[in-house]
Amino acid sequence: MSLPTFAQLLNNMGDVTGDETETPVHQVLTMQPQNSIPFLLSFSNLTYSVRVRRKVAFPAIYGGRAEEAPVTRTKVLLHDISGEARDGELLAVLGASGSGKSTLIDALANRIAKESLKGEVKLNGEKLHTKLLKVISAYVMQDDLLYPMLTVEETLMFSAQFRLPRTLSKSKKKGRVQALIDQLGLRNAAKTIIGDEGHRGVSGGERRRVSIGIDIIHDPIILFLDEPTSGLDSTSAFMVVKVLQRIAQSGSIVIMSIHQPSNRILGLLDRLIFLSHGQTVYSDSPLNLPQFFADFGHPIPENENRTEFALDLIRELEDSPDGTNNLVEFNRKWKNTNRNSATTPARYDLSLKEAISASISRGKLVSGATNNAANPTVMVPTFANPIWTEIAVLSKRSFTNSWRMPEIFFVRFSAVMVTGFILATIFWRLDNSPKGIWERLGFIAFAVSTTYYICTEALPVFIQERYIFMRETAYNAYRRSSYCISHALVSLPGLIFLSLLFVALTFWAVGLDGGASGFLFYFCVFLASIWAGNSFVTFLSGVVPHVMIGYIIVVALLGYFLLFSGFYMNRDRIPSYWIWFHYLSLVKYPYEAVLLNEFKDPTKCFVRGVQLFDNSQLGDLPNSIKEKLLENISETLNVTITSSTCLTSGADILVQQGITQLNKWNCLWVTIAWGFFFRILFYFSLLLGSKNKRR
Repeated sequence: MSLPTFAQLLNNMGDVTGDETETPVHQVLTMQPQNSIPFLLSFSNLTYSVRVRRKVAFPAIYGGRAEEAPVTRTKVLLHDISGEARDGELLAVLGASGSGKSTLIDALANRIAKESLKGEVKLNGEKLHTKLLKVISAYVMQDDLLYPMLTVEETLMFSAQFRLPRTLSKSKKKGRVQALIDQLGLRNAAKTIIGDEGHRGVSGGERRRVSIGIDIIHDPIILFLDEPTSGLDSTSAFMVVKVLQRIAQSGSIVIMSIHQPSNRILGLLDRLIFLSHGQTVYSDSPLNLPQFFADFGHPIPENENRTEFALDLIRELEDSPDGTNNLVEFNRKWKNTNRNSATTPARYDLSLKEAISASISRGKLVSGATNNAANPTVMVPTFANPIWTEIAVLSKRSFTNSWRMPEIFFVRFSAVMVTGFILATIFWRLDNSPKGIWERLGFIAFAVSTTYYICTEALPVFIQERYIFMRETAYNAYRRSSYCISHALVSLPGLIFLSLLFVALTFWAVGLDGGASGFLFYFCVFLASIWAGNSFVTFLSGVVPHVMIGYIIVVALLGYFLLFSGFYMNRDRIPSYWIWFHYLSLVKYPYEAVLLNEFKDPTKCFVRGVQLFDNSQLGDLPNSIKEKLLENISETLNVTITSSTCLTSGADILVQQGITQLNKWNCLWVTIAWGFFFRILFYFSLLLGSKNKRR
C-alpha cells in the first residue's frame, strides 16, 4: 500500500462541527498491522561524565600549616546505559537522588552537548537529528513555569496558537484545547487563573497537569518528563501519571523520571529502569520485579511496596564495599536468561518516515506537516507559524498577563507622577537670570537621569520569565527574534504614556523654552531616553542571573553615565583616559538635546549688565556700585556695557558647557539608536545564553 502525501493527510482532517468546543475529527488511516509498534526509541551505550574541581588538603610539613590544592577529577553520571521505549507504553526511570535519573532524561531529549555524550539514540532504527527531535517531542520540566494571571484555558490556548499553524482554523485550535482540558481532567479549573504567591489560583496537581498540557498541545510523538510527581500528594501524583498513561495509549512514547512511586502509580507503569550511580541495575516490566530480586537472593516480602523495597536495597548495596557492581552484573545475566515480551527487542515495521506519516494520519503533528516525504528531518517545519503571528500571540499574552496586575503599572505611574510633581514645584517658573541658568542645568540633568532610574522596573520582567522562555524556545514554540520584537512592542505604550505624563507635568511648570514645538521635541527626547533606558535594562536582564545583582549593576552604571554626561564636568575638562566613557554615556545625548532645545535661541539673553556679578562675592553689593564697576570695565575694555547689555546668550551657555559637536536632532537620533543597539544585544544574549544544554 503506497503512503499518502502529507498534503493529502492534511486535507483528510475534519473541521469542527457544531459547537466550537468539540474535538476536531481526524480521519484515521490503517497503515500497519494492529499489533505492530509504529515507534521505537532505542538507546545504547549512553555514557556521560563531567569534570569536577575539588580542594584536597595536604598534610603539614615540618610543623607548617596544612595547604589545600584544587584537584580535577572525572565524575561519571551515566555509564553504558542501554534500553528502549515503545509507542503506547509508559517508561519510568527510578533511583535515589544523584543516581542519574534526570541526566538520562536529558540525554534522551538531546539536552546534553553531542561532544560530551557518548552512545546512540535512535528512533525506528534511524539516528535522531536535533531539528526533527525538537518538533516531534516535548520536554516537561520539574518546575511549573507558567504565567500567573492567565487562566488554565488561556494558557493552553496560547500554547495552541504557538504550536499549531495559522492554516488551522481558530475553531480547530479551540477544539484541541477543549479536548486537552478534558484529557487532563481540568474542566472544573478551566476558568481559574494559574496564580502565584500573591494571587490564589489552581492547586499544585492542576498546575502540574497544565505544565504537561502546554507541551503536548500538538500531540507529540515523544514526551519527556523530569519528575512530574515531585511535590504532589499521592492523589494528585496518581492523577498526573494517569494522564500520562492516557497520553501514551494515544500513541506516544512517554518517558519520565520518578523518585518513589506508590503501588497505585506502579500499576500504571509499563517499563522500569532503576539506576544507581549512573548504571542500570534493573530494566524490565514492574511485574517481573519480585522474580528478579528473588533470583538475586533478596525476595520482596508480601504486601510491601516493590519499588520501595528495591530502592532501599539499592541504597544498602551502595553503602557496601562492593557497591552495586554485583547487582549490575546480575541484571545483565538475568536479562539474557529471562527473555520475555518486555526484554525482547521490539520490531518496528515502519521506517521513520512512514511512521511519522502514519502518525500524522491519526492526528499527531498535523499542525506542522509538509508535503516533503524525501527526508524525515524536513517533514515538519522548524516553526509552526510565521514570525508576525508569533509576535502577535506573544504580545497578546504579555498584555493579558500584565493587564491583570495593574498594581505594577500603578507603582510606575505613581513614581513618575510624584517625581514630576516634585520637580515642577521645586523648579517652578525659572527665570532667565544667571541663577536660573544653573537651575535649568540641574533640572535637565536630574530629569534625564531620573527617566533611566524609572526604567529599572524592567529588570525583573525577563529574569522572571527566563525559564518560561527557555522552555518554550527549546522546542521551537517561537523564534527568539519574535520574543525580542514582542518584548519591545509591549513596552512601548507604557513608555509613551509615562513620558507624556512626565513632560506635561514639568515643561510649562518649569518654564522651558520653545512653545508647542519645544514641548513636542522635549517629549520626543524623553521618550527616546526612556526607550534607551528600558532597552539597556532589558539587555542586562538577559545577562545577569539574579535580580539583586542586576539592580546593583544598573544603579552603578547609571551613576557613571550621569557622572560622565558633561553636567558635573565639561567635556574638555574630562581626562583623556576617561573621555571614551563620556561618549558611551546614555545620559549625555538626551541631556545635550534638551539643552540645545532650551538655549538654541541666540537672541535670548540670560546675563544682562549688573547680573554679571550675581554668581560672585560682588553679587550682594548695591546696584549703584555694580553700575560703577561696569563703567570701569567699559573704560578698561573700551566697550560700552550698560545695565541692559546682553553679556551671555543661549549660544554662549552651550559653548560654556562644551556642547558644540552635535545638533539637537543628532542627539535625539543617537539616543534612539542606543535603544535599538541594546535590543540587538538582548537578542544575542538570548541566542547565546539559552541553549539549555549540559556541557
